[in-house]
Amino acid sequence: MSPDLSVEHTLRARGYTALAGIDEAGRGCWAGPVVAAAVVLAPIVYEQPHLLAAVNDSKQLSAIAREHAYATVAAYAQGIGVGIVPAFLIDAYGILPATRLAMAQALLALPCPVDALLIDAERLPGIHLPQESLIRGDARSLSIAAASIVAKVTRDRLMHTADRCYPSYGFALHKGYGTAVHRRALAQYGPSPIHRRTFQPVIEALARLEQT
Repeated sequence: MSPDLSVEHTLRARGYTALAGIDEAGRGCWAGPVVAAAVVLAPIVYEQPHLLAAVNDSKQLSAIAREHAYATVAAYAQGIGVGIVPAFLIDAYGILPATRLAMAQALLALPCPVDALLIDAERLPGIHLPQESLIRGDARSLSIAAASIVAKVTRDRLMHTADRCYPSYGFALHKGYGTAVHRRALAQYGPSPIHRRTFQPVIEALARLEQT
């Protein structure tokens, strides 16, 4: 199933014309930030949705395809906002509040006003706008899929930078997710400054280090 504009058209029929799709990347990682993006599609996309034919749920695309889709979203978005919450704040607040904070940051970073939100499987308490929370929204809504692309590509670029700062961990390869390579590096070197110290695999690595 490819995302389309069905939900957007339903909201537009109710009188909401400026719709922001919102999604995040990195929620389940052991290291690095959680990144959220908000995307408002330009009016031309509603007339010619094929312009975003390259856009899909970011998890369904290769890294090269995501970069191409990112450029397409940038070309046909009326506005893009990004929110970034680093690991130490994830540890301080918890991953769900941190994710919502990143989403709120992304919304506030938009250069244009919006009157309704489409969010992937989440709601934003305290944001007084109509909200549609869609399970697997990145596979259903083109606005959310566009946001998923922006969030994923932005975060991947940040993790490539992190790899240059902390080259022992393989961040450019696994982006902070819980792979076997990451687990071995964590066991060998212990947590880096960008690891999430409240996540269980990192807690276990710290405990092993203390024992030795």
